[in-house]
Amino acid sequence: MPAPAPSPVSTTTATTRPTPSLSIGVLAKSTGRSVHTIRWYEAQGLMPGVVRDAAGRRRYTPQHVNWLDLMARLRLTGMSIAKMRRYAALVRQGRATLAERRALLQAHREEVLARIADWQQALELLDDKIGFYGNWLKDGTRPDWPNAATPKPMRSRSPGA
Repeated sequence: MPAPAPSPVSTTTATTRPTPSLSIGVLAKSTGRSVHTIRWYEAQGLMPGVVRDAAGRRRYTPQHVNWLDLMARLRLTGMSIAKMRRYAALVRQGRATLAERRALLQAHREEVLARIADWQQALELLDDKIGFYGNWLKDGTRPDWPNAATPKPMRSRSPGA
């Protein structure tokens, strides 16, 4: 008699309620990431809670879809892989690390706000320069550059910030 087909439910919670599981292919399709990328995240310690079924295949939960979105957004905001690993390690340690996780994200938020301020200043300079060229094209003569004598200094940031 052939073995029964694997159940789409491969893990259980402490209350024995089934947890739906996804194959790596379904997770890749759900997140728009490649199978290779998902495996890389797992190898880097950035995917907590991955289990394997009886055949050794990785099984993911719907929470992994959200997790991959969070990881992508943290990278987009400039969080280093090392900090992302630290965050994932804290998540694996459970509730006892809630305050530390919050502090890590709060510190990163401050870095993001500083980066946004830098980008805003750069955007203002671009707008000024675009206006400068627009006026030059409109009038046919080179206008004075605004604030030529006192350019805005860039905010100083420490390396790695």
